[in-house]
Amino acid sequence: MREMVGRTGVSERLLRYYEDQGLLHPERLPSGYREYADADVEVVGRIRSLLAAGLSTATIARTLPCVTDRLEPMCPELLEQLRQERERISSSIQALEDSRRLLDGVLSRPMVNSVTDAR
Repeated sequence: MREMVGRTGVSERLLRYYEDQGLLHPERLPSGYREYADADVEVVGRIRSLLAAGLSTATIARTLPCVTDRLEPMCPELLEQLRQERERISSSIQALEDSRRLLDGVLSRPMVNSVTDAR
């Protein structure tokens, strides 16, 4: 496991989490230790890229079998899923921009110095 941490820069805790989520499938030795293959390093890289793109681990589990190591889509149904994810992210961005505008409005108002000034 420590070798995998060094090769990927991902903590042991996250590697176990990826395994629990069905994203990573290391071989188990009779002793119970995990043995990672070179391909697992590439899988972790894809997982990290897809997480950085804003996808959930559930979506990544559906996406991983349909993308190459260079994140090129291989399944037609993947494109529609990714379009839906992009729309979800766009909606989240819009909501955050609305929140920022609201806060900008509050911050642009003059400061009230006392309770009587507020009346």
